[in-house]
Formats: sequence, structure tokens, C-alpha cells
Amino acid sequence: MVQTEIQTIDFDTFVVMYPEQGQRYELHDGLLIEMPKPTGYHSQLTGFLIEELIWAIAQMGKRGQWLIPRESIVRAANGRSGYEPDILVLERSGLAQEERWARESVIEGAAAVRLVVEVVSQNWRDDYFKKRADYEELGIQEYWIVDYAALGGRTFLGDPKIPTLFVHQLIDGEYQITPFRHQDLIISPTFPELTLTVDRLWAAADPS
Repeated sequence: MVQTEIQTIDFDTFVVMYPEQGQRYELHDGLLIEMPKPTGYHSQLTGFLIEELIWAIAQMGKRGQWLIPRESIVRAANGRSGYEPDILVLERSGLAQEERWARESVIEGAAAVRLVVEVVSQNWRDDYFKKRADYEELGIQEYWIVDYAALGGRTFLGDPKIPTLFVHQLIDGEYQITPFRHQDLIISPTFPELTLTVDRLWAAADPS
């Protein structure tokens, strides 16, 4: 049997070639992964959540201090993976520690990161397993998995599966996970001014 060698690339090569790609890609353990094109409902929900977070930022008096970039890449601690989160909240003062931010929009540490949000698509295992582990190792204080279409496994969503938003808070180097469903008010350690229920968020992606 002849085995085909899998070609991998390093993170620096990925960053150089990334702007030339017409499609959205991420780097997973040295492999270039084409990300699924988001559905309209996925985009609706993401856009609505960005609006809610921007409002909360203003209510907290952080306008001009915290920002949500249009696109950026978060480099995993192992240096072999790079992700483009659906939503990334950064603090300007922490960006002084990011040597690659100004020229490449790359985040390599957790100092500037206030929140990472991944809205679940068909590749749900990446959000629940790989990205969760890498964000935890990097030291990112808060990470949300937004599974509005209940695409994840029954281990997480129950049986029958229920659409759920999971808030991960880093405590003593490990994520503590809180699920929110239905009429639950989303409780965020980073955004105490946020007044948003899960059902209201899901309504933003409702096709009707």
C-alpha cells in the first residue's frame, strides 16, 4: 500500500497566503481547512449579536476602548493552528503587546482578548473540541459556543437536542461551562450590562 504524504504548512505561510484566498480558510494543525460558507440565518444571528455587544460596550463606558474587528486571526499556542472567530472582542490597550496586529491583524496572546464567539456550523466538532481546547490553552477568559441550530452532539445538547448557548469562563486555567436555553438571560462575566435572552437571540436567525 502506498501512503500519500499529507502536505502541511506553517502559520507564517498561512498568514501570507490568507489574503490571496477567495474563500474563508483556517489552519488546523498545519492543514489548510476551507470553512463552510455561512447561511443567511447564521449571518443574521451573528450580525444581531454584534449589535447587542456593541450596545453593551457603550453601556459599560468602553466605547473606543473595546472593539470588534471585521476580521482577524487568532493563533493557537502550539503555533500550528489559526482561527478566524465569528466575533472577537478586543481591548485596545492590550494590542500593544501584539507585535503582528498592526501589519497582519494577528492575535497571538490573550492579553487583548475579552471575548471569542463561535456560531456553530456543520463543522461543529471544531467549535466544541478543537477550538475550545486551543482557546483555553491560550488563556482566553471567555468563549461562547452559539449552537442556534442544535447541530452539536447529544452529549452537549441533550436528547432530543435543544439549541443552546454555552458560556465558557476561564477559572484556574480551565473552562467552566454554563449552558443557556429558551428564556434564560445570557449571563456573561465580561458583559454584565448585556440584557439578552437566548430566545431573543434565536429570533434573529428565525427564517420567518
